Amino acid sequence: MSTSTTLEAPNTGTWDGGNEPMKASYGKLMMWFFLLSDAFTFGAFLIVYGLSRHKHLPYTGEPEAFTFSTEWWPIPEKVFNAFPGLHGVDLPLAFVALMTMILILSSVTMVLAVEAGHRMDKNDVQKWLLWTILFGATFLGCQAWEWTHFITGDDTGMLLADGTRVFGANLTLNQYGPPLFADLFFFITGFHGTHVLSGVVLLIMIFINTVNGVYHKRGHYEMVEKVGLYWHFVDLVWVFVFTFFYLI
Repeated sequence: MSTSTTLEAPNTGTWDGGNEPMKASYGKLMMWFFLLSDAFTFGAFLIVYGLSRHKHLPYTGEPEAFTFSTEWWPIPEKVFNAFPGLHGVDLPLAFVALMTMILILSSVTMVLAVEAGHRMDKNDVQKWLLWTILFGATFLGCQAWEWTHFITGDDTGMLLADGTRVFGANLTLNQYGPPLFADLFFFITGFHGTHVLSGVVLLIMIFINTVNGVYHKRGHYEMVEKVGLYWHFVDLVWVFVFTFFYLI
């Protein structure tokens, strides 16, 4: 008695298993899922910022007559107008614009590192990763200075109703206006800064692996590409933070 066995044709659909949906590896897909969840978190923070600002009265007088007060939401150009080494010079948003440019440049060097990885050019990957690390570390240094200036305040401070004068900002007192403005500044920019710090640590790790030839032996630099996705996301989020917090 003979038996016959019929083999079923393998499933080759995108989501049938054993495939790479959208030609993305498991690692890349997980990174995309993480970034998507993080995008919701940042989106929620910015929505809270928008609602908080809408709840407070905006300043409607002449810009020259503006003074810091808890009655209205501060004008960002009046808060972030200092520049390192130029004490007393009014440069609205100049320093934060410089910070933004540094972060955007880091995104460009990250693209070049990923492109070099596709070409299996180890030396170029090292070079562009190192530039990205330097730009990221510089951005963190700039943010540390901006936080320090925001906490210590300027020379004028804000006169309270009881006659005391407040300098700088913390979680309960804020020279620049409502304490909620300082709370959101620390929370949103601090959360983003934590992401940048995490990104720099990841970049240092893959830079060391690149120098040791780990990815070259694997035959691909996909890890550089995955960290690159994270880094571009951090840069993109900063564009929204910059727009919502400093420009609008």
